[in-house]
Amino acid sequence: MFDRAERGDRAVILHPVFRLTGPDSLDEFQELARSAGVEIAGVVTSPRDKPDARFFVGSGKIEELKEKVEETEANLILVSESLSAIQERNIEKACDCRVLDRSTLILDIFAQRAQSYEGKLQVELAQLRHLSTRLVRGWSHLERQKGGIGLRGPGETQLETDRRLVGVRIRQLNAKLEKVARQREQSRRQRVKSRAPLVALVGYTNAGKSTLFNSLTGASVGAENLLFATLDPTVRRMQGMHCGEVLLADTVGFVSELPHELIAAFRATLQEAREAELLIHVIDASDPYRAEREQDVDTVLESIGAGDTPVIRVFNKIDRTGQDVVLRRDESGMPVSISLSAVTGDGVEELRLAIGELLASDRINRWIELNGQDARLRAHLFDLGVVSEERITENGSWMIHVDLPLETAERLARMPGTEGRVARQQLLEESVVSG
Repeated sequence: MFDRAERGDRAVILHPVFRLTGPDSLDEFQELARSAGVEIAGVVTSPRDKPDARFFVGSGKIEELKEKVEETEANLILVSESLSAIQERNIEKACDCRVLDRSTLILDIFAQRAQSYEGKLQVELAQLRHLSTRLVRGWSHLERQKGGIGLRGPGETQLETDRRLVGVRIRQLNAKLEKVARQREQSRRQRVKSRAPLVALVGYTNAGKSTLFNSLTGASVGAENLLFATLDPTVRRMQGMHCGEVLLADTVGFVSELPHELIAAFRATLQEAREAELLIHVIDASDPYRAEREQDVDTVLESIGAGDTPVIRVFNKIDRTGQDVVLRRDESGMPVSISLSAVTGDGVEELRLAIGELLASDRINRWIELNGQDARLRAHLFDLGVVSEERITENGSWMIHVDLPLETAERLARMPGTEGRVARQQLLEESVVSG
């Protein structure tokens, strides 16, 4: 038995190494620790074929870990893998030191970085869901207490009380988040009515998304050399695009083996990626493991339902590699990737042009002519919020300028009925009269 410290700031890392463990996994975990504000006092590695049920690593390695903690006077043990509640408790008891696994460490970083009201609610919800599986950790006060009259039946244990209180708080947080989600949906509908397409920046954490976001929008979003420097989604307008106004969203960075609690809890920041018409996948060109990082991001995008969204890959940080700005195109001539430097600005303008080119290919931006029999279609277009300008001709018809996704135009053209059919087909014609 020992008194667990409220927090620790000097840690020894326990790093189990399996056959499939990435060669850079220790480096990434150390960066996670530093991002949490922890000083790394030492590292203990443990080659394993499979996890041990009791400690995750062998008992001999636990002795080595205990000696390292005492030698370095550390007050925290960080484990680079996810532990069960029993394994976490057993290591704590054996080493007389607080233990955090990978999932808990990432949750701690998120708790430090969340700034918005919604972000803080989501962090707390994720922490409580994670804690609900670990309520055995306070083992000293969970002995069953007798209750009722005499000793006829067991009363509520402290463990059951804790679980009940956690359950109540989780329900409260879910209710608050549902209210925030309704407000976000209202904002989303307003954004749809604004006709501005949404583009989302995605990528591995610390790939330079926020720096690129600032370069493209002129914003001043914090861009630090830390993992998870950006948590709350930020949306800004990109002005001066030849395809019209564009909204750009900066989202949370991904890491390998991102805990499922975080994917579920941070649906708000990932929602921008799901709803985007175009994804900009930012990749650190100077990272020797960029191929693995790229695959990790693709896996998460698939898991949140954004796997089929069009993507342009941006190989950032060419100022570190000595490469030149290169825009690559597919067989049809559309942009698919670009090498640039968000810090120096080299290639950023070329990216803006590529974004405009891709968005323009998926949107209808033209004038169409409507007559009296097209009044219902005219009203429908105004309801969709896709009419940017209207003029009345000398013969009394309407000339309206529309800006809408190609998918919406195709859906309108397929609407049943003869009323407005000719006008609906104008949306898809290669050449229509211009005002």
